[in-house]
Amino acid sequence: MDALAPFEIAEASVVGIHDAYRARRTTAEAVVQASLDRIEAYDRRGPQLWAVVVTNPDAIADARALDAHLAATGELIGPLHGIPVLVKDNYDVAGLQTTGGSSALIGWVPPRDATVVAKLRAAGAVIIAKTTMSEWARGGFDNINSVLPSFARNPYNTAHATGGSSGGTGSGLAASFGVVGLGSDTLGSIRNPSSNNALVGLRPSWALVSRAGMVGLYDERDTAGPMARSMEDLVALLDVIAGVDPADPATAHAEGHVEASYAPFLRADGLKGKRLGVLRQAFPPEDSDPQVVALLDRAVQDLAAAGAEIVDPFEIPEFDRFPQHMHPLSKVRFAIETYLAGTGPGFAKTLAEIVAADKFHPVHEGSLRVTAVAPEPLTDPVVLALEALEIRMREAYDAAMAAAGVDAFVLPVATYPPKLNGDRNVTPAGARTWIASSLHWPAMSVPMGYTYEDLPSGLQIVARPWSEAMLIEIAYGYEQATRHRKPPSTTPALRARP
Repeated sequence: MDALAPFEIAEASVVGIHDAYRARRTTAEAVVQASLDRIEAYDRRGPQLWAVVVTNPDAIADARALDAHLAATGELIGPLHGIPVLVKDNYDVAGLQTTGGSSALIGWVPPRDATVVAKLRAAGAVIIAKTTMSEWARGGFDNINSVLPSFARNPYNTAHATGGSSGGTGSGLAASFGVVGLGSDTLGSIRNPSSNNALVGLRPSWALVSRAGMVGLYDERDTAGPMARSMEDLVALLDVIAGVDPADPATAHAEGHVEASYAPFLRADGLKGKRLGVLRQAFPPEDSDPQVVALLDRAVQDLAAAGAEIVDPFEIPEFDRFPQHMHPLSKVRFAIETYLAGTGPGFAKTLAEIVAADKFHPVHEGSLRVTAVAPEPLTDPVVLALEALEIRMREAYDAAMAAAGVDAFVLPVATYPPKLNGDRNVTPAGARTWIASSLHWPAMSVPMGYTYEDLPSGLQIVARPWSEAMLIEIAYGYEQATRHRKPPSTTPALRARP
């Protein structure tokens, strides 16, 4: 074969890469190598993003096998053939370390893939790297843990936070270390880093995507989901990972709710006929940055211009009755220790052991010590009270939506720009992701522009359970009408290898 012209991996899409494969303009090996080159250039050097815990030593071999298949058959092996994927370090990848951000699990190499990782491999994806995360997924604003010695950094402005806890996937995708990535979202850990890094990210309906083989945090709110640079790429990933899984019994609820493909809902006119409420109660002026509110106001205008009918303001009469509630500590301990029980000999099996061994980042010490002595969930009155409150919250929001006739409501992912790394007390974060998490409803984050010194901000779209198809129509219509995403200046295209 003649030498191939260099293929630019930065900002490349699934469709663009596949077109290049079919036209023999590049190979999976070249694409994977280009991704590894970007990690080498920008993760520990250059802007020092610290988004990657470990790269996959088999990535090149996996890519070569895909190239051989295409050469022999003329066909791609699956819908993610040769697509580099970033995997948050709370998902099991056979042969690669899983830590959940905790130094207590350094060296733990699971023998089996998480269900969604196995689906990725079957679809032809190449696992390029495991990405850093907030320790035990406990950090919605920045990404710091006891596994790596630094904050993960935002490539748009490296003084600022990636968002947690899927911040490594967020930073890495923004920097084109991979094309699509896996995050998990319990209280906002897909949407916060998607917003901070100018990505699209979906918190799916609870149990639309299997959590088997994933380190959990609070089962009743835990979701596994996709992150990407475009809605088209997000849908390509969602199509592969959504579905019922016997290994995660909760996914039985998804039976009959999974679309054969979500691609038909990528409609440029997807906003036409949609009635959207603007939940201004969630971002009052006294608790919001004016530049973020200005972006939201412009987004509302853009939604209307693209065909949506706007209800502004959309109000929940009982809004103040349902403030943010953190996860019950008993449930958090149960989720983490459930995963620890499956680790090998020599690894801690309880949070108490981890605390006794001082295997934690100091910033997480206080919460871990309290969580380690939490009661059993079945006897914890906090759990029963929260479950009852969330039932009433769902009833109130559903009734308000029905009364206003809205299909979905919008608000910022966060009412303030991304925080400075290390700033946990001075400036507010303003995350508003807890609303959808407490409702157990799906929510999408889509870029809505930038504030101050190139700091991304995300529009959040929330709807009732199993409404992913409609959320995709709304988000894609908005994305295509506005096209706010731009690549970060700190991670430019690399000079092609000679």
